[in-house]
Amino acid sequence: MNSSSLPGRPPEEPTPTANAMRRALGRVRSGVALDVSEAAVLLRARGEDLDALTRAAARVRDAGLDDAGRPGVITYARNVFIPLTRLCRDKCHYCTFVTVPGKLRRAGHGMFLSPDEVLDIARRGAEAGCKEALFTLGDKPEDRWPEAREWLDAHGYDDTIAYVRAMAIRVLEETGLLPHLNPGVMSWTDFQRLKPVAGSMGMMLETTATRLWSEPGGPHHGSPDKEPAVRLRVLQDAGRTNVPFTTGILIGIGETYAERAESIFAIRSVARQYHGVQEVIVQNFRAKPDTAMRGMPDAELDDLVAAIAVARIVLGPSARIQAPPNLVAGEYARMIAAGIDDWGGVSPVTPDHVSPEHPWPHIDELRARTAESGFTMRERLTVYPEFVRRGEPWLDPRVLPHVNALVEPDTGLAREDAVPRGLPWQEPEDTFSASARGSGRTDLHTAIDTEGRSSDRREDFDEVYGDWESLREQAGSATPDRIEADVRAALATAADDPTRLTDAEALALLHADGPALDALCRIADDVRRDTVGDDVTYIVTRNINFTNVCYTGCRFCAFAQRRTDADAYTLSIGQVADRAAQAWEVGATEVCMQGGIHPDLPGTAYFDIARAVKERVPGMHVHAFSPMEVVNGATRTGMSVRDWLTAAKEAGLDSIPGTAAEILDDEVRWVLTKGKLPAATWVEVVTTAHELGIRSSSTMMYGHVDQPRHWLGHLRLLARIQKQTGGFTEFVTLPFIHTNAPVYLAGIARPGPTTRDNRAVTAMARLLLHPHIPNIQTSWVKLGTEGAAEMLRSGANDLGGTLMEETISRMAGSSYGSYRSIRDLVAIAEAAGRPARQRTTTYGEVSGERQAAGLASDGHLPQLLPVVGD
Repeated sequence: MNSSSLPGRPPEEPTPTANAMRRALGRVRSGVALDVSEAAVLLRARGEDLDALTRAAARVRDAGLDDAGRPGVITYARNVFIPLTRLCRDKCHYCTFVTVPGKLRRAGHGMFLSPDEVLDIARRGAEAGCKEALFTLGDKPEDRWPEAREWLDAHGYDDTIAYVRAMAIRVLEETGLLPHLNPGVMSWTDFQRLKPVAGSMGMMLETTATRLWSEPGGPHHGSPDKEPAVRLRVLQDAGRTNVPFTTGILIGIGETYAERAESIFAIRSVARQYHGVQEVIVQNFRAKPDTAMRGMPDAELDDLVAAIAVARIVLGPSARIQAPPNLVAGEYARMIAAGIDDWGGVSPVTPDHVSPEHPWPHIDELRARTAESGFTMRERLTVYPEFVRRGEPWLDPRVLPHVNALVEPDTGLAREDAVPRGLPWQEPEDTFSASARGSGRTDLHTAIDTEGRSSDRREDFDEVYGDWESLREQAGSATPDRIEADVRAALATAADDPTRLTDAEALALLHADGPALDALCRIADDVRRDTVGDDVTYIVTRNINFTNVCYTGCRFCAFAQRRTDADAYTLSIGQVADRAAQAWEVGATEVCMQGGIHPDLPGTAYFDIARAVKERVPGMHVHAFSPMEVVNGATRTGMSVRDWLTAAKEAGLDSIPGTAAEILDDEVRWVLTKGKLPAATWVEVVTTAHELGIRSSSTMMYGHVDQPRHWLGHLRLLARIQKQTGGFTEFVTLPFIHTNAPVYLAGIARPGPTTRDNRAVTAMARLLLHPHIPNIQTSWVKLGTEGAAEMLRSGANDLGGTLMEETISRMAGSSYGSYRSIRDLVAIAEAAGRPARQRTTTYGEVSGERQAAGLASDGHLPQLLPVVGD
């Protein structure tokens, strides 16, 4: 066997021709964008070609530093290295950082550093002038090592991430160092848990070469966290969560030049899409003794120089590119010439625990060698200046005071004379305290019908949602696909027994039109009549959206505002309780309470809101907090979803809305939203709620960038959940309101569903959810009187509520007003030829006292504004 085909060594690649190298260099000199094949050619530049390449890369770097306002500056971070645990579930063939429990015990060490050990390292760092605490550890050791699980259990932590969070808070409070967290592969929920306690986070991509993970003998074989697709998802989730993130490539571990180029382009794609990659490390493999790859040659310095230069050219002038100074054999000038602008973390206190055989250079020496190349070395914080300047949502308000204590305001760099001191890690004061007063446009729930919104979009439209151009490429065409299928046979199955519909038949019916659509709706209406009878149900309820300040970046949402926007508002807890009391006076049995993910919102504020309503109106059903809000509350408090929901129930929560579902397919979700919870997390929240006896609605928002196949998958998933838990009270159809939706204004989404789409979705919801979810609700807010009546003839049996106030759809551009009286809802039912009946949240009977109170006021508040005409 040829040695080049052995695992860990790259397969042979043809040497690029002189003409190919000349052409690629010509494109670089001309400023023309490279493709992957051209980048792969340039990675093999040597001699004069490499000199030409680095000169071009240096010009790009210099232009970026000029734009950043720090020409001629190369940055570094003064840090301490905290190896929280050296246990890991992975088995990388080049790693000496990771060890096993037996070795730790023999050396007299615990499975994790103790809190005292963590704080001792951090305090020594603070005394030496460090400002960053670099937490490095193995991936999820409790999944492989029982000893790690036992240690966590004994110390009261659910998992390693919980311990990382706790130690980061201790470091912030007791030393003032800013945590930079490297816990390996993290889920979207992990990012939510850790963001409030860290300035930044990181994880090396290393490579996108899947064969190095999948093939036996490869450097990542047997390491579940080294699958490239998994690691790319981490980079994307960091961007979705607005976390300043450090990543990079590791060269010389057996990848080809083409694979190396592909890795750089993969990082560029994520960086462009989310604007969250704060730094890219280009690291060279150095063989270590006592590892499976000890016989592999080190990556050559020419390879490293070429990789830095190509990364600089591909990633562009705004990228921050680093080469670890302890791994470059003293060739600092070559790294600078190749286009770096950062040396990374350099510790005057702790060794590089990942490469302990290569000590850090002394900071003064590094400063002198940097000056020899004509550059000034300046200290930065763990979070880069660009992200310091961006502020919200990239810096959590719980960490911001710690950053402000160390930062130089004019530059965003570190204030080098700043002495880290511990500060309390605490919730922002007063925003949601019991004594707080509401702020902003708190009358928006009424003013939206008379004055409208201040503008059609928020002022950070071009930043908060990610990169629109990348999103257009990701979304493709918004026009629904058409299929040719046997609709007649599918209609026969639906009429005979809708539970026997195959996916192919269901998809055919979701595309039905004309007479076939009419027949489908008649069948659905017959099933409705047989299942729940002719009564059209409704509820006397009040919507209370307690804040619209949100930075999640949902691209379909026109409700969310920055805290400084003209339409932004936040209600006090007292105002929420007042509105609930007003609703009770006019016959309400329920308040539906949801809000934006306000950065200042404590995770316990939801409990306070539910408790305040129950204290003011004990008989009111509290239907509140979407799965996104549940996760937000849980992660900000450090609680599990189950524990948080249990506490919310104790505080007065009765049921939760099944909103935040949109389409339960991440292919669609990551176009619709930048940072909302993944589909699997939504499922986790609602199933956990159901297990705790907290029922929920279920929803689907459709008619944007989705396809009928997505509707089918969504409805099938809801049916499976209902068969498992029985916790859904209803299914609510939510047609997409496009008018002011950012994803529509950016030219990506279509202008909402057609009437055909609405009828087909309503009818198929009735059939595909039968008999598991008997109640299908249509939305008068989104469809108006005639539209809602048509859906009642297409399989729906419920009209939702009086609402009393409605801001979310109205901000999006709905023209059907903010409330309906009881008489209005009865009239819609009559238009469909059916009687109406008031219900409770869980579709029970309403007391005579509540019915009388509702009829006396017609189910709406006094002095409400006229309904905007249909």
